[in-house]
This record gives sequence, structure tokens and C-alpha cells, in this order.
Amino acid sequence: MRHGSWNRTHKQASDVEVAFLKPDGTVKTIKPFLEGFIQNNNYIGRPVDILQMPDGSLLISDDHNGAVYRLSYSSSQVSQR
Repeated sequence: MRHGSWNRTHKQASDVEVAFLKPDGTVKTIKPFLEGFIQNNNYIGRPVDILQMPDGSLLISDDHNGAVYRLSYSSSQVSQR
């Protein structure tokens, strides 16, 4: 989770990344998982924390909008709001 810079002319970070680990627990690679919180150098969201629910979905809090998003997977349908 990268919350994003607050004091930069060019906004950066503000995304969710996933870390893949080696068998010894150290980080092997880090890759983007959820992006798009910066549009035209303006924040449209700033992710703060993430919680995995029992059904596998993720709750992602956003302190820019005062919101919590639920991200879930379905092999039969993709939904956007």
C-alpha cells in the first residue's frame, strides 16, 4: 500500500501493490495490483489500509474520499461502478 505524496508538484504512488516472497520470507518482487488513484496529476483517492475478508474479498480504505471499497473476484462477471 502506497498512500501517496502530499507535498510534491508531481503526484506519485497512491496505489496498492503485491509483494511476492521467496521461500525464506524475503521479498522476491513487488508488482502493481490496484492503480488509477491519480488522474491528471490530481488524487481521486488515497488508499490507506487493506483487510482481507473471510470470502477472499479485500476492503480498501481511502482517506481522500472517506470511503471503503470492496474488491472481489468472480470468474463469471466483471463489474465496475
